[in-house]
Amino acid sequence: MDKKDVGSLLLKTNRPVGIVGYGAYIPQYRLPAVEIARVWGRSERSVPIKEKAVPGLDEDTVTMGIEAARNALVRADIDPELLKAVWTGSESHPYAVKPSSTIIAEAIGASNHIQAADLEFACKAGTEAMVMCIALVGSGMGDFALALGVDTAQGKPGDALEYTAAAGGAAFVIGPAEMAVAEIISSYSFVTDTPDFWRRAYQHYPEHGQRFTGEPAYFKHVSIAAQTMMDESGTTVKDYTYAVFHQPNVKFPRRLAKKLGFTDEQIKTGLLSPIIGNTYAAASPVGLTAILDEAKPGDRILMVSYGSGAGSDALDLRVTDRIAECRHAAPTTAEYIARRVEIDYAAYVRFRGKLQTR
Repeated sequence: MDKKDVGSLLLKTNRPVGIVGYGAYIPQYRLPAVEIARVWGRSERSVPIKEKAVPGLDEDTVTMGIEAARNALVRADIDPELLKAVWTGSESHPYAVKPSSTIIAEAIGASNHIQAADLEFACKAGTEAMVMCIALVGSGMGDFALALGVDTAQGKPGDALEYTAAAGGAAFVIGPAEMAVAEIISSYSFVTDTPDFWRRAYQHYPEHGQRFTGEPAYFKHVSIAAQTMMDESGTTVKDYTYAVFHQPNVKFPRRLAKKLGFTDEQIKTGLLSPIIGNTYAAASPVGLTAILDEAKPGDRILMVSYGSGAGSDALDLRVTDRIAECRHAAPTTAEYIARRVEIDYAAYVRFRGKLQTR
């Protein structure tokens, strides 16, 4: 079907909506990349990141999601019983059959009369939850909905993925634009069947397509989503103060930004992978929280996620005057990053249950 036959490719709502509250959570434990290299006898000069965030023994997708959600609700300054949906995107839900979203909803004091569901689409599950919340609020079915992207990612011991598979979460209360800290102007999604990353049932660790994960996987989908958003919106890279892209490593988002014409200054704030690793479903959402922690009214933000399998969601946002009122109501993303306890590989193995004893 020709593009002109389907009208605008952007997803727009029936009423203006935005991010009313946002929150992040990053575990305090950090595993240096040079420690992984030391254990596996590799050169410390070629490590892809500085370190990664590791969940503690009592942390998982649900506990991190609860912390991020509470931060978002504090900034939103609304009663959690006003939420009409709680949707959690992750590829590391603690239960194979039992939703994370119902536990999170109960813990934050949401009503029982809501929608709750878990989402999976590799690393873009978090932005999928955001788009669903945008649709629910934008249609008038409810005034507020909660979207979460949270992961405790796993990498096979000795695999390249082990350097970056990290943990963290972000949560966003979506509501009416007049209450928003950032209005959501529009969104756009692009998907194809590209098997660059997968994990079959009963497999403990995911597999990946090595260099195939870059092209035609990551770069194709993120660049098409970003460029289509700008083309359809009539904007250029110069219209955005900030841009945040999915960051499986340090090189990919920088190379993509250069290809699209974004400067290092535009992507610097949201580029967190060197210090906390790839938080998977929360990667671009956590980057967005870091941007909102410093953005000024009128700043425009382009966020583009990526999920293997494969697809990208692009969101166009404009920061409002309300940002200054609520920014310091909850811990900032930078404060979570600064709260750092270094561990060695042995502690990492114990925390992540990498030794199977039964």
